[in-house]
Amino acid sequence: MLFKLVTSLAGSLSAYLLYKVCKAIYDELASPIRQLPGPKSTHWFFGNFKQMRDDHNSGLEERWVKEYGPTMKVHRLLGISSPYTIDTKAIHHIISNTDIYQKSEAARFFLGRVVGPGILVVEDEQHKHQRKIMNPAFGAPQVRELTSIFVDTSIQLRDIWAAQAASNGGVARVEILSWLSKATLDIIGLAGFNYRINALGTDGNDTPDELAQAFETLVTPFEFNLMVFLRFQFPLFRRIPTKRDKEFINAQATMARIGRKLLAQSKREIAENGTFETGHGRDLLTLLVRANTSKEIPVNQRLSDEDVLAQVPTFLVAGHETTSTALTWVLFALTQNIAAQQRLREELMNVSTDNPSMDELNELKYLDCVVRETLRLYAPVPSTIRTAMRDDVVPLGTPVTDTRGTVHESLRIRKGERVFIPILALNHDMGIWGPDAMEFIPERWERSTPIANSIPGVWGHMLTFLGGPRSCIGYRFSLVETKALLFTLIRAFEFELAVPIRDIGKKSTDLVQRPIVLSERAKGNQMPLLVRSVGR
Repeated sequence: MLFKLVTSLAGSLSAYLLYKVCKAIYDELASPIRQLPGPKSTHWFFGNFKQMRDDHNSGLEERWVKEYGPTMKVHRLLGISSPYTIDTKAIHHIISNTDIYQKSEAARFFLGRVVGPGILVVEDEQHKHQRKIMNPAFGAPQVRELTSIFVDTSIQLRDIWAAQAASNGGVARVEILSWLSKATLDIIGLAGFNYRINALGTDGNDTPDELAQAFETLVTPFEFNLMVFLRFQFPLFRRIPTKRDKEFINAQATMARIGRKLLAQSKREIAENGTFETGHGRDLLTLLVRANTSKEIPVNQRLSDEDVLAQVPTFLVAGHETTSTALTWVLFALTQNIAAQQRLREELMNVSTDNPSMDELNELKYLDCVVRETLRLYAPVPSTIRTAMRDDVVPLGTPVTDTRGTVHESLRIRKGERVFIPILALNHDMGIWGPDAMEFIPERWERSTPIANSIPGVWGHMLTFLGGPRSCIGYRFSLVETKALLFTLIRAFEFELAVPIRDIGKKSTDLVQRPIVLSERAKGNQMPLLVRSVGR
């Protein structure tokens, strides 16, 4: 009996898989995207996917754009063709029409395991609803109130590095990525939920914080293997429990327990403090709860406690991973342009306080140029993918000639098609930024007119924070946090790369693109710099 049941299940599964494979082959043969120009697939299974992930500093995608034009096809898993475009007219259409172009069901599943059903995962009316209520917590006045947290944490990190340098004759080799990750984790703990994580260890307590441990479990990169592929493509395989699933469940349970405690604390803050003049209740979670309970929001339109709690891991991931990665690339870039590092330090040294306000930070023009140029050249999130929920026609600013010689002024997209939006490749496009697009030149932002006003980004005439209804809601928070850390660290230290430049590569995790030392791959993501104290 059992044998017959197993045989029946195996037969049904085989038939289902065969159907999916046949459908994929048919869709590929019938797809209009198949006739677009583009690079050949380099692997029968990975297509161009592994090639793109393993590219470090060679400018692979930039070469593709130069050879095939702004709109082409690339091959994803199993060699299936997908449209790839840096055409700004096409991108504007795609990121604006969020009812048509959304994260795939599989992407939402895997991302949802990390951040839960928060604003990064939900779509359609649910996303609009969450965003409407969350927007007030991320406005300029709210970020202004949080700036002192950014600065105070920056000073703590400065003092740690200064002690390391002092004990090593004034200069220390520091793996800055891990330290910046700790600093930004402490910042999001305090600024996000008034929760002291103490990742920097400045209170003398070496006991790991359980919220930080749960977070690290969720964001630890997974190795792509057959089971991951099967679970991505076939929801049936997600029902098979794995060791990783158990770790996720335990981490999410920890976050939920702490989140409920933080939510109750935020509600008390609102009840006890009618205004923020005392400094209470300025964290993002409390601001969100306040916005959610505003008299302007009808009771039946407010977020449930579960929806509010879903933003806790979202704050942690979005407010930590991207900013720490961006800061790492800023300091790296400044080691490769010493003149820019010196000019920036001179500007910052002219400020009379160690505790600048948000407005003072934003008035520093060259600091702004350095941040903009880094986020252009080293956008932490290198690309994104959207899946068409229905058939569509995408307009093109630059017509594309297919392999049959037919010229297309638009792109026909079928339901289910996955569209690549290469953020970095657009940020590096020589047609927009000039022949020096691959160089770190902060001075390019001193021009009086916008450099790339055709790019539909929410900030800086670039796509780093995306654009449209799903643009990064916390971009102001991230920018001021980045400037506060740079302000403190550049005033205190000179930075030099501790390994040969050819040894620095990039490795994409599940969320961001981080640096690695190519000769020390086993150590994972890292960025070793020589940190030398500056005489005041």
